Amino acid sequence: MFQSIEEIEQKFAAQGYITDRHLATTVYLSTSLGKPLYLEGEPGVGKTEVAKVLAKSLDTELIRLQCYEGLDTNLALYEWNYLRQMLEVRLQEARGVAKDKIGANIFDEQFLLERPLLRAIQHHGKRPVLLIDEIDRSDDEFEAFLLEVLSDFQITIPEVGTIRAEQPPFVVLTSNRTREMHDALKRRCLYHWIDYPTLEKELDIVLTKVPEIKELLSIQVCKFMELLRREDFYKRPGIAETLDWANALLSLGIDELDQHVIETTMSCILKYRQDQEKLAGDNLQKALALTKNFKGGPTVSAQGSIN
Repeated sequence: MFQSIEEIEQKFAAQGYITDRHLATTVYLSTSLGKPLYLEGEPGVGKTEVAKVLAKSLDTELIRLQCYEGLDTNLALYEWNYLRQMLEVRLQEARGVAKDKIGANIFDEQFLLERPLLRAIQHHGKRPVLLIDEIDRSDDEFEAFLLEVLSDFQITIPEVGTIRAEQPPFVVLTSNRTREMHDALKRRCLYHWIDYPTLEKELDIVLTKVPEIKELLSIQVCKFMELLRREDFYKRPGIAETLDWANALLSLGIDELDQHVIETTMSCILKYRQDQEKLAGDNLQKALALTKNFKGGPTVSAQGSIN
């Protein structure tokens, strides 16, 4: 457990995650009060990374449940190992076990396949971090089931009985807000919105994650990305795209942005054809000019628009 908010800031920084006081405070309260942490924001802003860094900072296991449309309780909770059960029946038949005894043990826990939720509940040792990623992609039925699990961290398996967590996991839920979640789930959590970083913070992130990059190029990259996020693209680039681009430019030996460099590496930052077409031509030239004319330093907020 963390002793202070400052400890969280320090441990996250040691893992290369640049946090702010608001997020660090929410993480501290989540871990100290034992309440799930609900992180919402645009794709690529570092929500999932919070759970990963939290697990590393606590020196514990990260258990991840990736949500998607159609996810049901069996895939999230447990399944029976049917092949092993059938093999056990065949072995018992071969050993001459009485017919009324064959298969009597096939619903023992040894035939149970743990999925993420059951694994987190049955976990022994240090409390794990349970990451429920992109919860907004699941359906209402699964959301209701998850609410029940998070309320008391116990599940009932008809053939086995009720299984209770010795100590509940630290829970982090992330959402890209593709749909609104029910209030009942949010009420059980501490909520935090992760926004796109400021220019200054994004520069800190780039210099931390890509320390070999030249300072001029890092400032140009962050400035250019900030300008892009002001535009009405179908999918605006996040921090993940910034880091991908910075690493790509570094591997190509680029020291400064120009039109040719941006055109040939645009695939790192814009992942939809209509967005790439929108940036091309005059818009790209204007964005590049605004980037190169930027003289205020990283602490000054961006001005101007490429349209």
